[in-house]
Amino acid sequence: MTTILLFVIYISFISLGLPDSILGSAWPTMYQELDVPVSYAGIIAVIIAFGTIVSSLQSDRLTLKLGPGKVTAISVVLTAFALFGFSISSSFLMLCLFAIPYGLGAGSVDACLNNYVALHYKGWHMSLLHCMWGVGAVTGPNIMAYALTNNKGWNSGYYYISMLQIGLTAILLFSLPLWKKRERIVDGRETKSLSLREVVKIKGVKEVLLCFLCYCGVEQSAGLWASSYLNMYKGVPAEEAARYASMFFIGITVGRGLNAIIALKLKDRTMVRIGLTIIAIGIIVMIIPASSIITLIGLILIGLGCAPIYPSLIHATPDSFGEDKSQAVIGIQMAFAYIGVLALPPLFGFIADFTDISLLPVYITILFVVMLISFERLQKKIK
Repeated sequence: MTTILLFVIYISFISLGLPDSILGSAWPTMYQELDVPVSYAGIIAVIIAFGTIVSSLQSDRLTLKLGPGKVTAISVVLTAFALFGFSISSSFLMLCLFAIPYGLGAGSVDACLNNYVALHYKGWHMSLLHCMWGVGAVTGPNIMAYALTNNKGWNSGYYYISMLQIGLTAILLFSLPLWKKRERIVDGRETKSLSLREVVKIKGVKEVLLCFLCYCGVEQSAGLWASSYLNMYKGVPAEEAARYASMFFIGITVGRGLNAIIALKLKDRTMVRIGLTIIAIGIIVMIIPASSIITLIGLILIGLGCAPIYPSLIHATPDSFGEDKSQAVIGIQMAFAYIGVLALPPLFGFIADFTDISLLPVYITILFVVMLISFERLQKKIK
């Protein structure tokens, strides 16, 4: 039963990853067809992220009331509906409307599944879990690239992915009986729901929230704008840029697969420090004034560096703040992660409108430095 349940959780994270990276890969084509400024991708990202923040903040209560199985199934249904809506959209306003259920479907499932694995499984399982997200994140842009290169249009790309989500929904619905035995998250006891104010007062929480904020700023800014950066600054054709951008998520996916092995030997904080070092190297390579291939290598390295940070920070949560508080802390961690998604990639879009998209590596560097400082302060407080 444990093995089957893990398989279902992995499948659930594939469904989370599938839609996460396709907006950035399709946007160079979408904004021209919809006749809107390039920065409007940030507006859609804001709506999606706002929905995830709302649902993340409610994850503690929802998981205690419904159990992780039902929360996961309902969330994937919402996402499948939203993606199908994207596939039939013919205007920017329609995309904005369907972005609402798109975002609401992501937050609670992310928080409850992450806490479930952090409490009951070792760190290498967490890395594999997020590797499955990477499988989805890599598959999504490649499906979109297939639709674009075969002149089927971006709507068809969203349609294909919505059909995959519906298939994953069916698997989750059939798996609901498995979840009933694991509805109580901490040693068979229901935990008390904590308010945002109560969680923020816990020692070290402010620092870890800033880490999640900046981490998602780095990851999502690179993922959302890499295709446009390659197309508009490096001169790579739109279809090829979409495929190149997917390499960033391949870096994350391959890295998390490797992390599953490395995590058998190393502690969570060491894994995070390794990731930060690789990101720094990737930024340096990306800044080098050279061909698009060198830029691509830099993006892959940034993806590799991102790989261990998110799962390792989450897995460390019960040890850092206590098992009884972990669901509440992880829910708010997810909320701050999505605040990073909501605010930071769109912010760069507006910066690019008034300056130049070539500033993307500089922007990523600033977020990286803040994340590094916050992480080291966190280690001092929880030591």
